[in-house]
Amino acid sequence: MTGWSCFPDRYRFSLPLPPYRVSIKKYQYRKKKYLPTIRHIPDSVWNEVKDILPEEKPSKTVGRPAVSFRTVMDGILYILRTGCQWKMLPREYGSGSTCHRRFQEWVSLGIFQKLWVRLLQIYNSVRGIKWRWQSLDSASVKAPLGGTRQAPVRQIEARQVQKGTF
Repeated sequence: MTGWSCFPDRYRFSLPLPPYRVSIKKYQYRKKKYLPTIRHIPDSVWNEVKDILPEEKPSKTVGRPAVSFRTVMDGILYILRTGCQWKMLPREYGSGSTCHRRFQEWVSLGIFQKLWVRLLQIYNSVRGIKWRWQSLDSASVKAPLGGTRQAPVRQIEARQVQKGTF
């Protein structure tokens, strides 16, 4: 045995080298160009949508220190983008329970509908939305019938129980 002491020679193998005449570029893979992930809301977008959010807690109040709405919004967008659990949210976005609580508050106040409308208005002014052409995709699946129908159940009259039988 040579080399690895736990494996006999018959289990060792080596990969064949490509012929020298073949260019190495043939074996290289192209690197795909991806857009960088947006981890924080850009300043230009934040300045447009911060007026929709409710008033923030003043900084010098009793209790835990307030987490800024921008940090919370970054955390909510991270959850929506990655699909991770609220408790697994990275600390740079604040506490997962704080982000979840604010998310529930904002859903009940209709903040996300207002944000959607405002962001559509911004996109329409920058890029333009072709409002004449719209598309909707859906899927409808027939629910399975749960077997045969059962016969109606007869109602039984209440029996009179004599005192002292128990």
